[in-house]
This record gives sequence, structure tokens and C-alpha cells, in this order.
Amino acid sequence: MTEREDGKFSREEYCIMSNFLSEKELAELGIKSYGKNVLIGRHVVLYSPGQLTLGDDVRIDDFTIISGKVTMGSFIHVSQFCGLYGGEEGIVMEDFSGLSAKCSVYAVSDDYTGLSMTNPMIPAKYKPTSISKPVYLGKHAIVGCNSVVLPGVYISEGAAVGSLSLVTRSLEPWSINTGIPAKKKADRHKDILELEKQFWSDRKHEV
Repeated sequence: MTEREDGKFSREEYCIMSNFLSEKELAELGIKSYGKNVLIGRHVVLYSPGQLTLGDDVRIDDFTIISGKVTMGSFIHVSQFCGLYGGEEGIVMEDFSGLSAKCSVYAVSDDYTGLSMTNPMIPAKYKPTSISKPVYLGKHAIVGCNSVVLPGVYISEGAAVGSLSLVTRSLEPWSINTGIPAKKKADRHKDILELEKQFWSDRKHEV
């Protein structure tokens, strides 16, 4: 395979080199809907592709597992070895949000107190207190590597979660949060918003 004179590769050539699914393979997954320039690693596992909705310019790296109802906007990156467990309530990731490597996001969880039986092989009637609450990652939200987000958490626009954090409660907009459990440590700069304006302006000129 040789590079073209303009120094660029076609999407199919890029997918082959980078281990992403081709357009044909992507179409055969049975995803509910997806936009343009969607890149899914060849070793990503989708347990319920019919409940997965993707916008434009979404990249999901190898060894990530996605199950249940999951909705992603546009310009989103989910790094390697992540787990998104949407259940029936679902996980929503807004535009420009992202998960670093080895993050786990749960919209559904067993009850560990002993009031319910546990594990997915047990019928629901034996798990009366199992937890199912939606999870939301707002625009420009970012979660650092090896972090865990629990059911019912609302990560507001611009909020950042540091690596190795456990997010048990909703987070303020434009806050930086770290720790177990994650707590606000500082405010996050909003320069991103000006950069986003420039990003959209540049894209208009590229078209």
C-alpha cells in the first residue's frame, strides 16, 4: 500500500492500517444509528448494538465493551479497555466528551448489601434492590484513566475527573474532581469554549 501524492490515505486504507472496522463491516454490526467518520476497533465488543447510537467523528478503541443503551454525540473518543454498561436506563455522552483508558461507566449495578441476589444469571425478581439509573457526561466532560463512574451520576458540562477516581455523585460544571470518592479540587478553565468556536469556524472553511 502506498501513500497518495497528497499525503493522505482513504478511509478504507486508514482502517486497515489502524485496525478499525471497514465501512462495510461497520454497517454489518447492527448499530441502531451512526454518523460519518465513525471508527470502531476490530476488538471492540458490542453486546447490544441495536441500542447503540453514535454521532459523527466517534472513535472507540480496541478491547472496549459496550452493553445496554448507550448514546454518544459527535467528536467523542472512548479509549482502550473501557466498559460502558448502559442497562435499560442508559449512558449518554455529549459532544466532545471522552473516556481515557480502562474507565468503567455503570448505569446498572447489583446491590451489594445482601438485600438482593447478584450477577446477571439471576432473574430480576430475585434482585429487588438492584440499581438502575442513567449516567450523563456533558459536553467537554472528560474522565481520566482507570476511573469508575457509578449509576445516577451526572457529570456536568466541562467537568473533568482525574485518573484513578471513583465518581459516586454528580459533579459541578467546569470543575476538576479527583479521589475516592471524587471531590472537587479546582475550577477548570473555559478556554475550551473559545477553541471550540475556532474549531467550527475552521471546519466551515474546510468544506
